[in-house]
Amino acid sequence: MKAYWNITKSTIPVTLSVIFLFINNQENVFAAPPRPHLCRPEQRDALVKLKNELEVFTSPFGYNCYVNGTILTPHPKTVSWEINNDGCTWEGITCNPESGEVIKLDLSCSYLRGQLHSNISLHSLTALDLSSNDFNGQIMSSLGNLSLLTSLDLSYNRFSGQIPSSIGNLSHLTSLDLSDNQLSGQLPSWIGNLSHLTQLDLSSNNFSGQIPSTIGKLSHPTFLVLSSNQFVGQIPSSFGNLNRLLSLVLDSNMLTGNFPIALLNMTMLSYISLHGSHFTGTLPPNVTSLSKLTFLDAAYNAFTGAIPSSLLTLPSLQFIRLQENQLNGTLDFGNMSLPSFLRELSLGNNNLIGPIPSSISKLTNLQYLDLSNLNTQGPVNFTAFSHLKSLYYLHLSNLNTTTTVDLNYIMSCFKSLYLLDLSGNHVSVTNKSSATYDLVMQPIQSLLLSGCGITEFPELLKTKQFLTDLDVSKNKLKGQVPGWLWTLPYLRHVDLSNNNLINFERSPRSGPSLMMAALLVSNNNFTGNIPSFICDLPSLRTLDLSNNNFDGVIPSCMANLRRTLTDLNLGQNRLHGGLPEYIFKYLRSFDVGHNQLTGKLPRALIHSTYLEVLNFLYYALTYSTDRYYFKLPSLSCKSSTYRITTSTELCRQTTFVKWSAMSSLSTNEDKLNRKYMGDVYSYDSLVLMDKGVVMELVRILKIYTALDFSRNKLEGKIPRSIGLLKELHVLNLSNNAFTGHIPSSMGNLRALESLDVSQNQLSGEIPQELGSLSYLAYMNFSHNQLAGLVPGGTQFRRQNCSSFEGNKGLFGPSLDEDCRDNIHTPASHKQYETTEESDEEVLSWIAAVIGAVPGVILGLTIGYILVSYRPEWFVNPCVRKKHKHRRRSNATH
Repeated sequence: MKAYWNITKSTIPVTLSVIFLFINNQENVFAAPPRPHLCRPEQRDALVKLKNELEVFTSPFGYNCYVNGTILTPHPKTVSWEINNDGCTWEGITCNPESGEVIKLDLSCSYLRGQLHSNISLHSLTALDLSSNDFNGQIMSSLGNLSLLTSLDLSYNRFSGQIPSSIGNLSHLTSLDLSDNQLSGQLPSWIGNLSHLTQLDLSSNNFSGQIPSTIGKLSHPTFLVLSSNQFVGQIPSSFGNLNRLLSLVLDSNMLTGNFPIALLNMTMLSYISLHGSHFTGTLPPNVTSLSKLTFLDAAYNAFTGAIPSSLLTLPSLQFIRLQENQLNGTLDFGNMSLPSFLRELSLGNNNLIGPIPSSISKLTNLQYLDLSNLNTQGPVNFTAFSHLKSLYYLHLSNLNTTTTVDLNYIMSCFKSLYLLDLSGNHVSVTNKSSATYDLVMQPIQSLLLSGCGITEFPELLKTKQFLTDLDVSKNKLKGQVPGWLWTLPYLRHVDLSNNNLINFERSPRSGPSLMMAALLVSNNNFTGNIPSFICDLPSLRTLDLSNNNFDGVIPSCMANLRRTLTDLNLGQNRLHGGLPEYIFKYLRSFDVGHNQLTGKLPRALIHSTYLEVLNFLYYALTYSTDRYYFKLPSLSCKSSTYRITTSTELCRQTTFVKWSAMSSLSTNEDKLNRKYMGDVYSYDSLVLMDKGVVMELVRILKIYTALDFSRNKLEGKIPRSIGLLKELHVLNLSNNAFTGHIPSSMGNLRALESLDVSQNQLSGEIPQELGSLSYLAYMNFSHNQLAGLVPGGTQFRRQNCSSFEGNKGLFGPSLDEDCRDNIHTPASHKQYETTEESDEEVLSWIAAVIGAVPGVILGLTIGYILVSYRPEWFVNPCVRKKHKHRRRSNATH
């Protein structure tokens, strides 16, 4: 027995090895052969077809690629696709490992361009992401055939047109993102049928009309973004059904009505943005029902009434943005017994009055505070702010307080301050020779002290090595600009305008920061030449030296700025000489008016394709052949205002075809968001003739378009292409030498409010098409050679007789009896003749009188001789005809 056990024990390992090998071989025998390709052939072919339909473009500057709010670096995913490889291994492709069918296609950030025409026949797709490319055209309706889709992302492209109705067939969709495209039309009501939708983002498109109430039928939404469109009307009350919604973003639309009470039912809401619409009424006092709210942005609306004190005591609230409304009453922070987690409180630019509550010192987590334009009506205890040690941004401008702000004390309270705005207050500056270490290390970047009554530069700025923006405009600074100012290495924007400064002190180094983007020194008493250090600022974009006493010539070295300069204002100085060449290519605003400049316009001006504002008023041209100047393909931005004084021919050389800003109609958003022309640092201004009145535009609205070519020596015909400027509001061609007919194409100027073509040499009829211009409130056709029927529109019947006088042949029912007498009076001399022209006219009359006396004597003598010696010429008609025929024959030969 023992021997048997020994034999068995010794053979067990061998037996187990044999069994293991047998089982392993059996598995290999019965296992299916490996797939040569995991991706199914028809799926791979569909992917190849899609790739061949698209273009991979390159961009030397790259572009922003957003994925879930994160900026990524794009790269062309499809370049690596190879036909002979397994399609499931291609970048951006995810397959079902069992079936080999493509279930996810992610081509986001892939440098793809083109239109999608063919069907994407990947019917097992559950996720399609084509975001952050350059697709254009309409969204394919065939996407509705991908019935298994749960996620569709076409954001950050250029898709246009309406959302195809077939998208409504995607009943399994949980996420739909069509944001940042050019989609338009009304939002379809079938959106509410996508019952599984949890995330819907349609922001930054051109959708219009009302928000469909059917959105309230969605049962699971958590994220709803409809911002930056043109939606009108009120928020549907059905939104109150979205009780699972976490985030609601409706900002930058044209929505109206009161604060939607329905939102108070959304007890899960943590994020609300109603920014930049047209909401009115008061904020609801029972906003505390939104107990989980962390972010509330209702800025830039028209809300009135008091701020509910309960709002500031919501324990979860971290961000409150209510600036730029019409809120009134006093500030009340309520019961601040509990610790506040508030990080931002923006209440600036409302109608709030009264003192700043001392309890503000308990908001110790505040990082951003804006109380600008709070009408405190008395003293302010600035020591309350010293407890807010976490502040990064502090806006306290225009507090209407009797308290003087000690700049040194305020800045010493905050170690982490990035921005301080005390503009419009009375600020005291104590220039000390030393500063604490904490003050030296303070990272402040923006210091705004405009209109603070400051008489000397704050020397504490010497230590602010991170300062980028300094505004000390509208103060009482005098003498020199200190040289140490230019030693601050990161200085980008300096506004010294509206002071009493006279010159620049020499800098310890060559000049201002190489990062300087804007230098504004207008309305001072600077004299001498334009400082040469300006030419050494390689990043300069905005330069305003206007309203000073600079003399000399414009430095030729300013050509160094031709690649950066966009806004140049040298007006209202004593500059002489001509304009240098090659500095105009990227200029958006150019003003050299009211100087003593002479010479011809620089030929490089023809390449100024970005010009919006141009002022050559009182620029004395040496001759009138600068015709290429009118070939500017300018006005490429949304609006422009021209005021030009020159002497040239307009008819043969001008084309308005490329002036696209005046050609394209403004959107409703453009007209409602009345922003002014200018850059981030300064606004444009201009003087022009509007409706017969000289008008100064201190700020030019972006939707305001005007052409003022009056009081020049322009000649020839008015171009027909002027009718392309459909956004033109003011057109003044008066006091020139235009001839020919008024072009009928002016009837296309539907936005025209003021038309002045007086004091020219125009002939023919007033085009009947002008009678249909309903906005045309002012017109002047006087002192031309016009004739024919005056248009019968209502606007014409409201004009004064002076609008038509001096035209002999005008008639029609639009003219009163008194007007019919006035229009036949001869055209008077142009009221804007120059002194030189008047002197020439007087000299011409004197010359005529001097020459008349001997001329009469000579004429009588010749007549006596002819009558005495050739009497037959006056008696025999045949002889007269014979001599007449002989003269014609001689002239012919």
